[in-house]
Amino acid sequence: MTSMPRRSLTIAMVAGEISGDNLGAALVKEITKASPDVTFVGVGGPAMIKEGFSTEIDIETLSVNGFIDPLLRLPSLIRLLLHLRDRIVACGADCFVGIDSNFFNLLLAGMLHKRGIKTVHYVSPTVWAWRQRRIKKIARTVDLMMTLYPFETAVYEANNIPVVFVGHPKADEISPDEGRLNQVPIREQLGIAQDEVVVAILPGSRAREVDLSGRDFLATALLLRDSVTRFVIPAANRKRYEQLQIMLAEFPELDGKVTLLEGQSRQAMTASNVVLVNSGTATLEAMLLRKPMVMSYRVGKITYGIVSRLVTTEWFALPNILAGRSIVPEFIQDAAVPSAMAGAVRRLLDEKEASDVIATFDEIHRLLKKSGDPGAEAAKAVLGLCES
Repeated sequence: MTSMPRRSLTIAMVAGEISGDNLGAALVKEITKASPDVTFVGVGGPAMIKEGFSTEIDIETLSVNGFIDPLLRLPSLIRLLLHLRDRIVACGADCFVGIDSNFFNLLLAGMLHKRGIKTVHYVSPTVWAWRQRRIKKIARTVDLMMTLYPFETAVYEANNIPVVFVGHPKADEISPDEGRLNQVPIREQLGIAQDEVVVAILPGSRAREVDLSGRDFLATALLLRDSVTRFVIPAANRKRYEQLQIMLAEFPELDGKVTLLEGQSRQAMTASNVVLVNSGTATLEAMLLRKPMVMSYRVGKITYGIVSRLVTTEWFALPNILAGRSIVPEFIQDAAVPSAMAGAVRRLLDEKEASDVIATFDEIHRLLKKSGDPGAEAAKAVLGLCES
């Protein structure tokens, strides 16, 4: 007996960050494989577009974080929110998938849910770390939560919210030996000698992040220039590249010591001995590449004043949260002093210190891997909801 053909679906998606764009690209690819006649609508970036997604606006429009940035851009964000709501309703979408960008996507999910459209949120907000009251709003607006990390499902199960751990694509994509095996060829590709001591610097993908942390990171590099022969800085995109170029001009002592790249964050980390990184997904990637790291993060003073009173978790760096203990040095807000960060980097350049950290990274990587491909797992969950 032949199975009934899938009906043609319309799926709305909104990704507002580079990391969300990458998750969205894998999701679009796997949904299209399973349901070739699917129509997509919404907001995506270059990776999603490459998979055939047609975006309504530039993804950078939604790149906001903290409390103050969204408030400053509230009028334009509200206009976009209403435009997308009307567009998604008008095209008769079967379901909506909000990929990260919690502030915007949970608002949009609420509007669409009231109009009978099934909603999925891909990448759990950090309800387990702070603002736990958000779980009630999520329960009212989200039909399915898809998480990247196994420990995140418990809080949703406890609140009777349908949830599925789909796995993190990077845990599946990066092999345990990739960072070690690829270091020699990647250094050759980047024109870096094999005996150089290399620190990769990743100051973030948002303009505001680079503005707040970039100079701290470069000042740290300045203090390390006698013991580190090369600093590799991968800019997230052309706009961040230009922003960092202007910043580097303020540090002429680093001339000849810095390789500034557009993109290629994985190559930069692979080529390095130690990574100096902003909080976020890059800490996970550095861990999976078995690169010892120092993490720093700054937000606006008002945002930090609010967040510091709400956070219930002890750590910010993903490897620390996943390990349940401190393995990555963290320098948050006023603690992000270049001399302190430089000292932490120097300690991790010691092989014995680094090997202890890498052993823990091995353990965490095993926990994050799922038997199936994360993109395919996510696509299966979305299609299951859309067709139910």
